[in-house]
Amino acid sequence: MMKINKIREMSSPDLEKELGELKTELFKLKFSLATNGLDNPMKIKEVKKDIAKINTILTERKMLENKKA
Repeated sequence: MMKINKIREMSSPDLEKELGELKTELFKLKFSLATNGLDNPMKIKEVKKDIAKINTILTERKMLENKKA
């Protein structure tokens, strides 16, 4: 699980890359759950929360850019 402060310190391109990786991981976790079950189903919830945190930070940054323009 990622901390929000760590996410805020990352650059936007890094966040976009991390977001792609998390979405891929989420897909793999869901697929694994559907086919043969997971050892830790809570991992899906953690990944979803991390995706939401990154989306929130990216949205905040876009809003700040629009305010400045």
